[in-house]
Amino acid sequence: MGTPVFLIGGGWDRAEVYEPFLRRVRGARRIGCLIVDEGDGQAQFERYAQALRKAGPACAPVPLLVPLGGRFVPETALDGIDGLLVCGGLTPAYQEALAECAERLPDLLAERGLPYAGFSAGAAVAARRAVVGGWLVDGVPVCPEETGEDLAEVAVRAGLGLVPFAVDVHAAQWGTLARLVSAVGRRQAPYGVAVDENTLLTVDDDEARVSGAGRVHVVRPAPAGTVVVQAYTAGEGFGLR
Repeated sequence: MGTPVFLIGGGWDRAEVYEPFLRRVRGARRIGCLIVDEGDGQAQFERYAQALRKAGPACAPVPLLVPLGGRFVPETALDGIDGLLVCGGLTPAYQEALAECAERLPDLLAERGLPYAGFSAGAAVAARRAVVGGWLVDGVPVCPEETGEDLAEVAVRAGLGLVPFAVDVHAAQWGTLARLVSAVGRRQAPYGVAVDENTLLTVDDDEARVSGAGRVHVVRPAPAGTVVVQAYTAGEGFGLR
């Protein structure tokens, strides 16, 4: 792990899910907020800025808006930035916006000492193998259609590789744990974590620790295409190996 990673499963109710991330930010605490702009990017930025300022009044959120269909260029966008928050929205669009820099961004964050936080879509794309959406497996529903992110079949694509496991979000609220179970069961990802809303998984030094209101559900492969699911609550953690 080259940089600490903070994975937020969605939700807006608890400022404390941002606090561990902000505590690791140094310098002027300028937080770059990467948002794929579907037409309301500035309004979305203000929402994240408000949450960040509530969690850490001394921080200075900075909008990093990428138009829908555009590409994120970290070398210039991160100049003067002390921490990166990749925000929520349409997960496939975030994966596409980051695809061309996926091999460069982790090293750049490590070189500059920038912690990474991902909120919802931003958490999903932090994975090496990113679950970006879908609600069907071979035509069979595994989660609600409205959680499909404009995709039908469950899709697992190349992510940033900041964490070794796949990530799904809004787990309890949207019923997406079953989507992650299907991805791991089909060996599309080595293992995975599904994070509830208002819940944070902090990944640092080969360990992961849960905080916030909900649970993190770890899905690991088992023999004959089965999986084992274990849930962790605030204060609990697990190793990455």
